[in-house]
Amino acid sequence: MSGNEHLKRNVFGLEFKNPVGLAAGFDKNAEVFDVLGSFGFAFVEIGTVTPLGQAGNPKPRLFRLKKDKAIINRMGFNNQGLAAAVSKLKRRKSKIIIGGNIGKNTATPNDKANEDYFRCFNDLFPYVDYFTVNVSCPNISDLHELQDKDALLELLEGIQKLNRKKTNPKPVLLKISPDLDFAQIDDTLKIIQQTKLDGIVAVNTTTSRDNLSYSEKEIKKIGNGGLSGLPLKNRSTEVIKYISEKTQGKLPIIAVGGIMTAEDALEKLEAGASLVQVYTGFIYEGPALIKKIIHKLNTKQTKH
Repeated sequence: MSGNEHLKRNVFGLEFKNPVGLAAGFDKNAEVFDVLGSFGFAFVEIGTVTPLGQAGNPKPRLFRLKKDKAIINRMGFNNQGLAAAVSKLKRRKSKIIIGGNIGKNTATPNDKANEDYFRCFNDLFPYVDYFTVNVSCPNISDLHELQDKDALLELLEGIQKLNRKKTNPKPVLLKISPDLDFAQIDDTLKIIQQTKLDGIVAVNTTTSRDNLSYSEKEIKKIGNGGLSGLPLKNRSTEVIKYISEKTQGKLPIIAVGGIMTAEDALEKLEAGASLVQVYTGFIYEGPALIKKIIHKLNTKQTKH
């Protein structure tokens, strides 16, 4: 069903069998990407991968807000590290497209952060199809500072410099926070243009606690973390629409945030996204969600 010709998308030079992928944070250690392909996913973003393995934040660090179809997490880039991811990627059996989501170790100070990203980029390069630079996770102290204009420009220029030295450079994308205001998004788009990045992943989790039906006391008890799921849906679409209009639809956008139904996926694509990624929707709805999105896109196509 997912092999239909009209579902194919050629985005930043890669051929996707359909526009549906799994967002980073699920297959953190590149353990199940081959299996995920059989659920209908056209691509999986592994990671976030950091140079060294790290335990992440203390548990409990993942909370379901079932009434709101949302999740709050403060995992903190827990992963087994670069060497472990590479060893599993070497055993890749399927043709599923793999994105490498890269970050810095929590213990790495920001003035050394770029070295972490460069190391991840170089070591993962032979094994992934595209890269996502993650500077927008709210669960790593000081990480958001890497979104500041100068720091971001330096980091992305450095990655692209390494990329250009390769025989076949790979697409590089930037994952942004939904908490940026439009002026900050404008600055980010200028940097993307300047560094000739291939696309943008919009959006990461939010620190906002709007649109929740739980009491302030219950939310405070959970504490810090990034909120994902249904409450993020409208903000995510708003950001996608804004970016698409600002760039006249020329910058490929991977939409993520609040895709809980097939209709939500369609809304993102109609707002200007080229591809969509699910995470919280996959947790709540299970693999059936992927089939429903693909079916919806199929029937929409047939009506035209």
